[in-house]
Amino acid sequence: MPLASIVAAVGMIVMHQTTYAAGRLGFLAFAMFVPVTTAALAYNFSKRRDLAIVSGLLAVFSIYYAPFIPVSDNYGIYIVLGGIYFLLCLDRKPRTYFFLGLIAGLLTLARSDGLLWIGLTILLILWRFISDRKAGAASINFILALIGFFLIMGPWFWRNEQIYGTLLAPGGHYLLWLTNYDETFIYPANQLTMQSWLAQGWQNILSVRWSALIINFENAFAAQGGIFLFPFIIVGIWRYRKDERVQFASLAWLGLLFVMTVIFPFAGPRGGFFHSGAALQSVWWSLAPLGLESAVGAARRRGWFTPQAFKVFRVALAGIAIVMTGFIFYIRILQPGWGEDEQIYPKIETMLQQNGIAPTDIVMVRNPPGYYLMTGRSAIVIPYGDENSLLDAARQFHARFVAIEAAGASGPIETIYNGKGDSSLRFLGEINEPNNDTRIFEIEP
Repeated sequence: MPLASIVAAVGMIVMHQTTYAAGRLGFLAFAMFVPVTTAALAYNFSKRRDLAIVSGLLAVFSIYYAPFIPVSDNYGIYIVLGGIYFLLCLDRKPRTYFFLGLIAGLLTLARSDGLLWIGLTILLILWRFISDRKAGAASINFILALIGFFLIMGPWFWRNEQIYGTLLAPGGHYLLWLTNYDETFIYPANQLTMQSWLAQGWQNILSVRWSALIINFENAFAAQGGIFLFPFIIVGIWRYRKDERVQFASLAWLGLLFVMTVIFPFAGPRGGFFHSGAALQSVWWSLAPLGLESAVGAARRRGWFTPQAFKVFRVALAGIAIVMTGFIFYIRILQPGWGEDEQIYPKIETMLQQNGIAPTDIVMVRNPPGYYLMTGRSAIVIPYGDENSLLDAARQFHARFVAIEAAGASGPIETIYNGKGDSSLRFLGEINEPNNDTRIFEIEP
């Protein structure tokens, strides 16, 4: 979906340059609003400035989310939009549903699972219709929500209709029939069918989803729940269980868990659940200090703590988040590994230039966006499949060279990497890097 690209483009236009730093400008702006929207939502829950500040600090020092919020991805966008959604949804004025539709549209423009949010908005309208019994108001609210949604998504749907003849990219439904994650890159995609999916057997189908459920629960505890925050979030949910926002946030989380476990069991554990769940993080960070307060209050009634315990534990909550975020930042960014895979691409480009690659030639690699970022050359992904799939994709997209990294040489591609491929591939050379040697081939006409 295009919203991250649009945000990056705005930064490039403002800075008059097409660098990565310029593209990050809009994402840094969203990152700055993450603690603001979280603190505002927290204050909306408790009407207490001290607890709102703690929630804001939890959003600043967001542990596993911290390395990803300021980069050119949808994390910061999702957290801010999700926070605004729950800030607005208590208001029952008709205009509110228009704004909820707008936010649902923006969430969908960011990620395809954002469609859940227009569904949640419609469910909210129906829920209130059941309690209020005002059909006219419900109809107006429904129309306003759809107007807001299509105001954002309409141009994108129109664009897709012009290009593909469908409202959404036509390949999406093939993801339903994956039997392993690497088939996300299968070529051609029409090999993925219900018949091929059923052929793996129900034991494998259920086993994959059970594994996805376990990993997604681990994600909920560690990443979304921040490990030590998790029990306080649960207590906060229970304390505010009658609050409509908490009810719908919990329903949204369960919906995401179902989608990322049952329908997309490979995408969910590979980051999809972590990614899409970002829209709910403002709610969880708002509830954590409230859950802590309830837990300490219960202990105080048993005579365990002094009245000053509230202040001590609030400071400790923020302090632990700061320490854990620093640790995650260190191991994810400062330690070797972050972004290192792309460092080999300039060396590949140099070898290709020595072998006569033209400025317009396309290369096949494991990470095409990374290759373009590091070299400025257009690239396509090495498809999942056998040699014929690779050659067919190369012919269709006019790729002349392929660079196979040892880290990506699995399955049928390993045959080519080991020099046992088709005579249409001519070995040019090898670039040796620790734990990731790369072999380069020219695709004969």
